[in-house]
Amino acid sequence: MLEHAAGQPWIYPVLLVFFFIDGFATILPSETAIVGLSALSLHSGQPNLWILGATALVGAMAGDNMAYMLGRKIGLTRWKWMRRPKVQKMFAWAQYELDKRGAVLIFTARYIPWGRVAVNYVAGQTGFRHRTFFWLDAFACVTWVGYSIGIGLLAGQWVHNNPLLGVGIAVAFAVVLGIVVDHALRWWHKYLEKKDHAKKAAATAEASTVETAEKAVVGLDRSKPAG
Repeated sequence: MLEHAAGQPWIYPVLLVFFFIDGFATILPSETAIVGLSALSLHSGQPNLWILGATALVGAMAGDNMAYMLGRKIGLTRWKWMRRPKVQKMFAWAQYELDKRGAVLIFTARYIPWGRVAVNYVAGQTGFRHRTFFWLDAFACVTWVGYSIGIGLLAGQWVHNNPLLGVGIAVAFAVVLGIVVDHALRWWHKYLEKKDHAKKAAATAEASTVETAEKAVVGLDRSKPAG
């Protein structure tokens, strides 16, 4: 059934909706779909990888920009799932990172399922320039599509005689690699956040020292010679 469906023309509009929804509501495993279908395409030639890549790109960009527009229109507390503590914590993290390094965050968040949704909503809610967001997101989506198809092709080559087993291996490989990438990117952003706090603390300490020195100079009676 999977092989038959992969060769049907209706698979592309279905995938387009699939990737679109995943851009603003992480309830569908878009990475799993593109990786599995890429592995299947390696053996059967269907679906066409170029059309699959284009469909994933258009759907992902449309979904990300929908999240941006929703963030601008409805904010970050309209729906019940947005008010959950974990989601609010993610929104707070995205807002902090977006203020510090917007371009880097928009690019790397595309590889973190919940992270990208939070970043897209916060970018819209905080008034991040839409044109800048669009092009940064486009670049991120292009690399994400290439990365996902590459994983499917790489893992699919390990099993030559069993296409469906190749799909299973590709999906399992993608899940494991996705967890590694997710944790690595989160660790990197936390590392940058710690550096920001350290710089801020150093700047505060330096300002305090200068202020103390200035107060000492102001309190000095210059009419009397030193000693």
